[in-house]
Amino acid sequence: MLPAGASASVFWISLVLIPCPHRKICKSCKCSQEDHCLSSDLEDDRKIGRLLMDSKYSTLTARVKGGDGIRIYKRNRMIMTNPIATGKDPTFDTITYEWAPPGVTQKLGLQYMDLIPKEKQPVTGTEGAHYRRRQLMRQLPIYDQDPSRCRGLLENELKLMEEFVKQYKSEALGVGEVALPGQGGLPKEEGKQQEKPEGAETAAPTTNGSIADPSKEYVSPYHASGSG
Repeated sequence: MLPAGASASVFWISLVLIPCPHRKICKSCKCSQEDHCLSSDLEDDRKIGRLLMDSKYSTLTARVKGGDGIRIYKRNRMIMTNPIATGKDPTFDTITYEWAPPGVTQKLGLQYMDLIPKEKQPVTGTEGAHYRRRQLMRQLPIYDQDPSRCRGLLENELKLMEEFVKQYKSEALGVGEVALPGQGGLPKEEGKQQEKPEGAETAAPTTNGSIADPSKEYVSPYHASGSG
């Protein structure tokens, strides 16, 4: 849905394939951008942070020191460690999930991962982790969130695009919840975080990262021992 007075040209212009960082395919081999150069973890977290900031889900982000108001997504990682008995010295089999649903127990997190096809599970160093990052690049192009990154917009079109971004954050943006049947339901007060003064910082749930140093990846405190 377009905001009142908006023209379709706003959204067509935002998809122009110039310059190269915004192109959908390579000029030489015609491969997609995500097949050529995946973004870094930090770039992904900045992109999701920009999407969630100024919305009722801003509690899933943290302010970047010296970042001029930029917020970063507090991505939750999950590390599973299983001991392996081999002779006198025990060794460990460690599996790191590059992303895990926030605010869930270890058991529920593993149940969630088991529902994802093996080849798409975001385990570090696997095709599943690369698949997740490719999907982020495809689904969250920077020009969909930042009108200043669109090429050729007139001043009035920039303002319309800014209003459109505000509108979809308010009316259409959602974050899925992972819960067992009958145990879901987000708290009614979830949106009050954004009503606090701009300079105020609020402690976030420990399962979702650290505000003190948001550039560092959060490592889940949960560890699985044994085969269960």
